[in-house]
Amino acid sequence: MSRLIKKIDWGLVFTTMALIGIGLASLASSSPELLGKQILWVAIGCVIAFLLIHVDLRSFFGNRNVIFGIYFFILALLLLTYFFAPEIKGNRAWLAIGSFQFQPSELAKVALIFVLAYFFSRGHVSIGRWKTIFRSFVYFALPAGLIAIQPDIGSAAILFLVWFGFVLVSGIPIRRLAVAGVFFAIAFVVLWVGVLQEYQKERILGVFEPERDPLGVNYSAIQSKIAIGAGGWFGKGFGQGTQVQLGFLPEAHNDFIFAAIAEEGGLIIALVVLGMFLWMILRILKIGLFIEGNFYKLICLGSVIMFFGQFLLHVGSNIGLLPVIGVTLPFVSYGGSSMVVNMLLIGIIESVYVKK
Repeated sequence: MSRLIKKIDWGLVFTTMALIGIGLASLASSSPELLGKQILWVAIGCVIAFLLIHVDLRSFFGNRNVIFGIYFFILALLLLTYFFAPEIKGNRAWLAIGSFQFQPSELAKVALIFVLAYFFSRGHVSIGRWKTIFRSFVYFALPAGLIAIQPDIGSAAILFLVWFGFVLVSGIPIRRLAVAGVFFAIAFVVLWVGVLQEYQKERILGVFEPERDPLGVNYSAIQSKIAIGAGGWFGKGFGQGTQVQLGFLPEAHNDFIFAAIAEEGGLIIALVVLGMFLWMILRILKIGLFIEGNFYKLICLGSVIMFFGQFLLHVGSNIGLLPVIGVTLPFVSYGGSSMVVNMLLIGIIESVYVKK
């Protein structure tokens, strides 16, 4: 036990717990009624991560049937979500079992990382072939399509970033990458015409016209920028943010928690959050360099893409540079499914690292 503990990357543990602590502090200020639930989810996530560290996952992940079994099981859950999930805030994204609710789209992110890591670790020699690229695209498109129709464009965008990141680092020829760019442009037009809801289109257009419809489509983005600007360097203090406490900032515990932190903690704490995220990313990349096996290296890579992608989309939407598509801030925003899945990934990464 003591030898195992010494091998743990404590830098990754520290940054993860620091981000969780900042999120809990912000939640205690903006939505204290949710704090108890979030602490429970954090505890469950920590237990899962701790147990995974003590399990040798190498034989488990070496089984193709296990990897694809998980993937198709998550696809089945997404199908069940489409047919049976109750509508919550305009989305059918949560499956309910009694009073317990969970979001299969969070599990889909991990399942896609597993499948693509397995696929590219064995197919990297033939990555330049269209057949290989197309197969990897299908692995992404199946869960992304089921998630997009919920509609949850934010989670679908994260899946795209994970897939595209894998393709880029796997050595796709530039010429074929250019052709893929044309294909994605066409796919975006199809998505715009046939899939996106009118309010989603308005949010995208609102990025280019930030002052348009300040009480409608741009309301959230405007209030977020006001909150960030009002915080100044040192913030208004815990529980003193007017945008947060008076309810002007929507979803201060979730989609706009970065703005809530910036208002009450100031630019200093916002930069601390940024620094913690970058340090966490560097620690995972370091682990990926030291562990053996392309599959486990790609697990680390996929986790980095997912965490960093969510961070960029969340902060970008909070400061008005990207459309508001409902992306949470990993380890910081409120949400049980997200917290448990993120801690699951941390546990897997640490498990592989201590047994390298």
